[in-house]
Amino acid sequence: MKRNVGIPRQTSLATPVVPNPFVHQIDLTNADKIRIALMSVFVVPIRLVFCAIFLLSGYLIATIALAFRTPEEKNKPLCGWRNLLRPVVVLMCRGLFLAGGFHWVTIKGKRVHAAEAPILTLVPHSTYFDALPVVALDLTTIVAKSQAEKVPLFGTLMEFTQPVYVNREDPNSRQNTIKEINRRAKSGGKWPQIIIFPEGTCTNRKAVINFKSGAFYPCMPVQPVCIRYPNKMDTYTWTWEGPGAFSCFWLTLCNFHNSMEIEFLPVIVPSEEEKNNVKLYAERVRRVMAESLEVPTTDHSFDDCRLMKQAGKLKMPLSTGLVEFSKLNNKLGVKLEDLQSMLERYSSIAPCKTGVITLDEFASYLRLPKSEALEQVFALYDRNCSGMIDFREYVIGLSLVSSPANTEETIKLAFKLFDQEDKGYISREDLTGILQNAFGMADVDELFEQVDTKNDDKITYDEFKAYAESHPEYAKLFTTYREAKEMSTNGNAAHAKSE
Repeated sequence: MKRNVGIPRQTSLATPVVPNPFVHQIDLTNADKIRIALMSVFVVPIRLVFCAIFLLSGYLIATIALAFRTPEEKNKPLCGWRNLLRPVVVLMCRGLFLAGGFHWVTIKGKRVHAAEAPILTLVPHSTYFDALPVVALDLTTIVAKSQAEKVPLFGTLMEFTQPVYVNREDPNSRQNTIKEINRRAKSGGKWPQIIIFPEGTCTNRKAVINFKSGAFYPCMPVQPVCIRYPNKMDTYTWTWEGPGAFSCFWLTLCNFHNSMEIEFLPVIVPSEEEKNNVKLYAERVRRVMAESLEVPTTDHSFDDCRLMKQAGKLKMPLSTGLVEFSKLNNKLGVKLEDLQSMLERYSSIAPCKTGVITLDEFASYLRLPKSEALEQVFALYDRNCSGMIDFREYVIGLSLVSSPANTEETIKLAFKLFDQEDKGYISREDLTGILQNAFGMADVDELFEQVDTKNDDKITYDEFKAYAESHPEYAKLFTTYREAKEMSTNGNAAHAKSE
């Protein structure tokens, strides 16, 4: 069981406006530990038995409802006797959560019909327990990864919602998903409403991150739906750094009662300007939902998760704070191309006083005035709220986001390394082979689709350059791979020479 995992605690000098939304920690008191021990012995086993009964029952009924459908039926909403089984499947799924301690769900606001708002945007997405709102919404259509349909038992229940699957192995997945959402959204209410979690990944509910645009491309009215977990102890959040899936599941079962609130907000209709620019539409919906949740918005995105994950795989220190570090240094006005030369001056500070300095000394060494942004950077590294930081850690963080600068030379070299056959473009196989084999990097297909703006399954130099310039963190990957390759080449040459 993981404990005390999260971002460094902040000092009283200044608290960052938005903490890292991708980390979570659970602090257990002695009373909590006693409760968990007693519940684990006397209550959780009984809950698990009932969970299994309801899950199997729901699975069997859903299997019957989906049996013997023709290809034509699969492209239409469930109807007739199949749809009559929906209340029974919903009841079994609701029983599953009831057995897990979600005794009731508080509903606020009013849900509109699909003809009025064909898309429901749910925020925040923070846990796999967010499946309960889907159940509460009568198992209406959801957008999900195609891998989910292969999950035993749950895959069949998901199939019952007639989901819109996103297939990462299909280079045309993004376009096909948008087309299918558009087709259903414009059916005039014939299809059930589509549930979309526009954040695209789990957060700790401390802020609303950037929305993906899929829910807004149809330019149809959407109804925002806010999710809240009012329990004093948050055992639900399952994000990029923090308690694992099993820990969240077990600790939640050990709660006497698990609270959940679902609030339907008024329908939002896109303006003409927003129809021409769906990002404006997505931003307005995000702002409305953040205000209702009483949390700030943040420019964090799924790309930040990828950076954190990759930093961890490369064994870079402070991977958790890396996202904040980069963004806060931007606030200071420190330019990427200037950081390398600044490092040489900063590194000489580390031996002084064993590298421990105050905020005033920090400002003096950086030759910057004390400001809110400077205090935020300082607070990020003040783990024990002492008013002092180890300056060496700041130097390490600075080197990670600055070395090397994303120059034209670096980008050209990186493109050449990926385009090993000198085809003039990078194929999906080229990118996957290097990033997975050299770095163990997952989700390469999604990265490929982001860079391949023309959607022709090829990455040209212009596309590669545009993405590299807007994502300078990848410069570290480029040169790391180059250095590893050069070492390998030199090592092989030396070995051949010795023979």
